[in-house]
Amino acid sequence: MLDNLLAVIREENLSEQLYHSLVGLEIEEQRIDQHGRLSRRPHPSQLGSRTFHPYFQTDFTESQLEVITDPNPNIGGTLDQLDTLQTVAYRSLEGDDRIWPLSMPPVVDDTDLQFIADHFDRPAIRPYREYLVKKYGLQHGCLTGVHVNYSLPDPVIHRLYSHYTTEFSSLVAFKNALYFRVAQNFVRYQWLLTYLFGASPIAEKGFFETVPADLQEPVRSIRNSPYGFVNFPQEQVTYASLTAHLTQLQDRIDEGTYFSAHEFYGPVRLKGRANARDFLTGGIQYLELRDFDNTPFTPNGVSRHAMYFLKIFMLYLLTQPEPENLAETLTAARTKNQTVALENPLTATQYQLEGEQIFHEMREMAQSLQTHIEQWDIIDDLEEVLTHPELTPAAKLLTHVENGSLMKFGQAVARKWYHDRINTPALLPQLQQLSDHAQRFVMTALQAGIRFYQVRDENGADLLMFTFDGITQVLEDRDTRVPDADARLRQLFPDLPALPAPLHYEN
Repeated sequence: MLDNLLAVIREENLSEQLYHSLVGLEIEEQRIDQHGRLSRRPHPSQLGSRTFHPYFQTDFTESQLEVITDPNPNIGGTLDQLDTLQTVAYRSLEGDDRIWPLSMPPVVDDTDLQFIADHFDRPAIRPYREYLVKKYGLQHGCLTGVHVNYSLPDPVIHRLYSHYTTEFSSLVAFKNALYFRVAQNFVRYQWLLTYLFGASPIAEKGFFETVPADLQEPVRSIRNSPYGFVNFPQEQVTYASLTAHLTQLQDRIDEGTYFSAHEFYGPVRLKGRANARDFLTGGIQYLELRDFDNTPFTPNGVSRHAMYFLKIFMLYLLTQPEPENLAETLTAARTKNQTVALENPLTATQYQLEGEQIFHEMREMAQSLQTHIEQWDIIDDLEEVLTHPELTPAAKLLTHVENGSLMKFGQAVARKWYHDRINTPALLPQLQQLSDHAQRFVMTALQAGIRFYQVRDENGADLLMFTFDGITQVLEDRDTRVPDADARLRQLFPDLPALPAPLHYEN
């Protein structure tokens, strides 16, 4: 199945289009107060209603902010939008709130945990949340991370399918095979991403009631370890085949092992269908990759290097053949990833030779497809990290540990990020080519939950496109020169719900 895929991609000259597969980001991050504890303020009232908001959500705790980008074929475009959304989030924070830069939460005590348990303002998912608290505990839900949404271009899938019509009964079956090949190989090589980008070496006081023996010393990634954001070992779901994966996932739900598909915390989720059984007939629309820790070394919470590397790495995963002993390989891969997650960050991984082979094969692929020099550069940069563990994020974090804690470092980073965001000359630096009033208009729209896209007309002039509930309005910069941006937006979108009334918690 899918034999000679690399040769077909080369023959059809599809590598450039594949490199520009769509990528979207979901960045989870915790709000903290001036003392570095989880914030006890409600979700910022300026950020609109979470019942529909496309860009700003929360998850397990009210202090958790989730920043969501649109899918984009260019990493630069994805990261520019993320920067704009993060700036809007920072400018919407209330009081002394700041953003915690790490995946592992700050210090928590019993009063913090009680506050988290008592305050949750999303009634529709309260039963699910209560179920999670009972099953996994409060601390488990306080972990944050980066999810990457990845989709292959439909025109490329159609072109590739023309070479495999005798192997697959339909385009949907072929599309599923492509996506699931990527998912399986992501599981196989997840350990490499955990090594390269793991950034959760220690837990702060209060996260564990008793610190496990494996975590008495710093590790690469608690979040990707057996003690992190994972399902129980006896409740895993196989990736041995698409049918087996979907069947087992549905069985977990039907028997009550999982509350819903949302409780499946595997490294890759299949996305685009309401129910597991629908994927076989409707097809996979995109993959959600769930491996990445927040990084405190870039203010958007995600490494630019990681995202550029992921683009070429996903192409490598697509073209890797299926091993003969696939089921055993996938089982071993899960163990391998957990092993790497628990390694000492300052030592070479025990799988370094295998990693070097992966980089060698990536170079061969890049040469075969005649990829751009920037793709070669990112391969070189990350291979250096493979052979120099002191360059990994986890190792670099160890230089900031004081008395077994990253609290001082985390708070310092949080203060710096806030100061840098709030004190920029432009309101939205990635849109500084727009006038001040246009930037204010865009920010108000994003806060309210209106989708925004910057486009150009046939003469190259900037146009501002706003979309809400199926209605699209295209404005020029001069159209945004209004005394009240919110009032104008509500004229353009009469069905836009009012901002929710501010909540006030009793501490």
